[in-house]
Amino acid sequence: MTRMRIVSLGGLAAAALAVGLPMLPAQAQTTVIPHGSGAPVQVSQPHQGPAGHTMAMSADPLSLGIAGQLAAARAATGKYATNLAKAKAAGYMIITKMMPNMGFHFLNPNIAGFNVRKPQILVYEHTRTGWQLGALEWVFTKMPKNPPLPNATFGSFPAACHYADGTFIPDQNANSCAKKAPSGAKFTFWHPDLITMHVWVWYPNPAGLFSSTNPLVAPFNKG
Repeated sequence: MTRMRIVSLGGLAAAALAVGLPMLPAQAQTTVIPHGSGAPVQVSQPHQGPAGHTMAMSADPLSLGIAGQLAAARAATGKYATNLAKAKAAGYMIITKMMPNMGFHFLNPNIAGFNVRKPQILVYEHTRTGWQLGALEWVFTKMPKNPPLPNATFGSFPAACHYADGTFIPDQNANSCAKKAPSGAKFTFWHPDLITMHVWVWYPNPAGLFSSTNPLVAPFNKG
């Protein structure tokens, strides 16, 4: 019997799929300007006091905490925001083609565990002008006891066989993965059932920061 590669979340960061089922919307949403969107930018004006002075809005520690983590995630992944080639050079490989209202998913198998500066998966949108990073994603073999990020919600993705062109076939048994996909692409890895956490730090998402899907990327669904 042909030996199959089984990706474990211990050493290889998750044969993850960036495809989670939509869960509860997050409480926080980061506003970003999407690359190539052409949409007008809405800027909120600071509150003016009686004497015309700008009044700073106070933020609770929880809000400040996630803001700092999101800032760190953006700073660490900014080099990939519109540069898929650089992401591939860093070790990210395609694991899904365009998933409706999500994107193309690229996994770095050398990243394990949760590190806000090192997402296991980058979720890209293929726009008219190129590639735009939309969400960062982390995966887990079981539901985390404590959310890695405040107020995080999660999705899930079933066990599947993956192939070199981004084709994947759901399969609970690693040993039954075909050597090649119907497309002819070579088998690359299998993963078990996964818990997923999307974080839309590079594209606005009215469904919520942690939602698995994003209605604003529907124009890119045809890839």
